[in-house]
Amino acid sequence: MQRIARLRTLSGAKALLALKCFATWSVFPLMRQYLDGSTSSSLNEVRLGREKFGGETHAYSVAWADHEIDAVLTHGDKIIFNSLAQLQRFGDKARAAGKPVGLRVNPGVSNSPYLLADPARPNSRLGESDPDKIAAVIGQLSGLMFHNNCENRRFEHFDEMLGHIEQRFGHLLAQVQWISLGGGIHFSEPGYPLEQLAERLRRFAGRHGVQVYLEPGEASVAGAATLEVTVLDVGFNGKPLAVVDSSIEAHMLDLLIYDYSARIEPNTGEHETIVGGKTCLAGDLFGTFRFTRPLQVGDRLSIEDAAGYTMVKKNWFNGVDMPAIVVRRLDGREEVVRAFGYDDYVGSLS
Repeated sequence: MQRIARLRTLSGAKALLALKCFATWSVFPLMRQYLDGSTSSSLNEVRLGREKFGGETHAYSVAWADHEIDAVLTHGDKIIFNSLAQLQRFGDKARAAGKPVGLRVNPGVSNSPYLLADPARPNSRLGESDPDKIAAVIGQLSGLMFHNNCENRRFEHFDEMLGHIEQRFGHLLAQVQWISLGGGIHFSEPGYPLEQLAERLRRFAGRHGVQVYLEPGEASVAGAATLEVTVLDVGFNGKPLAVVDSSIEAHMLDLLIYDYSARIEPNTGEHETIVGGKTCLAGDLFGTFRFTRPLQVGDRLSIEDAAGYTMVKKNWFNGVDMPAIVVRRLDGREEVVRAFGYDDYVGSLS
């Protein structure tokens, strides 16, 4: 949060928490001291942002439904449409409600290492890409959103993509009041040149006369949580095995989706062990890790970097118990803010 505050001060950009990544509202009172508000991807997130976070509440969705739009306009400060068709359908209603209207623009380039998460993938449905078509409606818009970064850890790559946006859409930028550059910029990475990023954002804003918004998700919560698990069973099948009371499919779904390993530190020692979850999915594996001694039933492990895209994606696969949400307060107290049980499992079904 302090790093984001420094970036805001140096660049003049505003920062909105991306609720699609992290929406654990028990810590919003602390986070709102460092952020300007929240940004959403659905009506439920818009409402959560308004009721639990406060500040500016940006309302974006790939597609708003007819039955949602009135509630969206009630809870959102800025309404961002994904397509020209959605703008045509709901734009007049949004302006009549006095809401600034934005449009998502797809610049046609990204740095995503995964096709699954690439907003600029072939035949993408995410945003409008034709400058001429956007120019025809620019008078209806107060802002534009470019969200094309995904795990962009290098300033040089961001700088290059921002230059591409300026080259292709520069004649449109000066005709609006604000530009959102989305999330996916990993400026919380150790060694990231925060001052260079800030200077580039300030120069961009000044050149085009716009207020810049950033939408940090993982950059807001990097390293801010662990998933605490307990070893339930150990075995051997060519390698030592350990089963814990959790699951990547149920509790850290991105590990499964993007096929990468969890992180356990310090991950050193002579005893290499495969750590898996307790569901029936054969590939429910946190990864292979090294320990200083063989794991035993009852050992507790801490899975690192467990804040982003975890609690917002958790599910009840196999009926595995949902981890409690525990907050360590600044004075060191650990507070169980939410525990889940059988009634929650039953209530998620019908």
